[in-house]
Amino acid sequence: MKDTKGITVKKEEDMPEWYGQVVLKSELADYAPLRGFMVIRPRGYALWESIRDFFDKLIKSNGVKNAYFPLLIPKSFFDKEAEHAEGFEPEVAWIEQEADSEERYAIRPTSETIMYDSYSRWIRSWRDLPLKINQWCNIVRWEVKDTKIFLRTREFLWQEGHCVYATEKECDQDARVILEYYRKVAEELLAVPVLTGKKTKAETFAGAVRSYAIEGFMPDGKALQMGTSHMLGQNFAKAFDINFLDENEKVSTPWQNSWGISTRLLGALVLTHGDDKGMVIPPSMAEEKVAIVPIFVKDDSVNEKTIAKAKEIASELKKYNPILDDRTEYSMGWKYNQYELLGVPLRMEIGPRDIENENVVLVRRDTGEKIVVKWLDLQDEVRRLLDVIQTNLFAKAKQVMESKKTYVSTWEDFLVADKEKKLILTPHCGIEECELSIKDETQGVTSRCIPFSDSKVTDEVCVKCGKKAAYKAYFSRQY
Repeated sequence: MKDTKGITVKKEEDMPEWYGQVVLKSELADYAPLRGFMVIRPRGYALWESIRDFFDKLIKSNGVKNAYFPLLIPKSFFDKEAEHAEGFEPEVAWIEQEADSEERYAIRPTSETIMYDSYSRWIRSWRDLPLKINQWCNIVRWEVKDTKIFLRTREFLWQEGHCVYATEKECDQDARVILEYYRKVAEELLAVPVLTGKKTKAETFAGAVRSYAIEGFMPDGKALQMGTSHMLGQNFAKAFDINFLDENEKVSTPWQNSWGISTRLLGALVLTHGDDKGMVIPPSMAEEKVAIVPIFVKDDSVNEKTIAKAKEIASELKKYNPILDDRTEYSMGWKYNQYELLGVPLRMEIGPRDIENENVVLVRRDTGEKIVVKWLDLQDEVRRLLDVIQTNLFAKAKQVMESKKTYVSTWEDFLVADKEKKLILTPHCGIEECELSIKDETQGVTSRCIPFSDSKVTDEVCVKCGKKAAYKAYFSRQY
């Protein structure tokens, strides 16, 4: 028998423990025998596949091609871009130097350097541009902090896009286009609301000119960076000798961007939608959208009719990849709890009385509401309810996020808002040293992004140092 205890702590009372139990007991992932690593189980990997498939269609519509580059990166490649190398040095995992090798090799923490070495040979003319390549792969970053499955592990899965353009304008525009794709992934697929904006200079990706991000805000009052898109400028192109002949036969330096999302999104999914019963999966990304549970009685002949009808319904709903649970060794209550734990969007109950009345009972995972539906209306009602659940999950999460937002203009109010675990919008001077002092004095509060909307300032002064504000930015604690 499987673990029948379910989730033993409440989300609001002990979120770290609750989160760990949901991830493990909902069969999303497990701990690996190596410290800081994870095993992604089939149910978790199916969720990652839904993200991959959704995003892959978006980028391919924008002319991006998928490729694959080596896992190992020569140290000399990192050394070509000093700021980039310095930014990743603490997280890089190095393999032991081989006897026949003249230098060390790193297990990729990101692939700019190994990919741009190839780009320097592939790009010759303006006709080769734009070059838009993405790869789906694994990454290793030797985290020294406490690791948590999906949110912070030493190895994770992600996609990383690396594109090259003839002009700065089209490079930056495409970086913003990708960020919009990330917003769609978060809000339309995962039903997780996000902020979109530009990172401050202090939070800009190592080696980039500017970085854009989508930021989620989790129910426990911490921000989660869910995706980034970087305008790299020409720094990497110069470092890796990437150039091209323009239409006037002049040697020119191209512009580059890079962008990525990872299995961290699955952590956002759990934190945002999970409840005290377990996982709640948005219908748009659920592999199995309906669980059909026949209700058995002591009469085997009656049960055979129930199973036959359940199988007929399962066939009619095959596009929803339904689970038909006709096992007799588990009670109805155990099955109900199990599918709530796994987060299946809809549960369907059908027993002898339902067959007599030619109906079934549908139970929504998000609200627990029960709806009696006639067989003739079943297809339409299942489709309608799945849409309603998707919309409701996003609306509920959006309401929580909005309730956490607050605007402050004084340092005293900033500190109060931090204690209340708020998402703080405040004027800031834009000076890196000032931003670092905020992090130091609060022991962890950082800027999340300068929002594309609501960031302009007129006569405001910086919340911390009192100098003229350059913009309004969101601050909070983070995962």
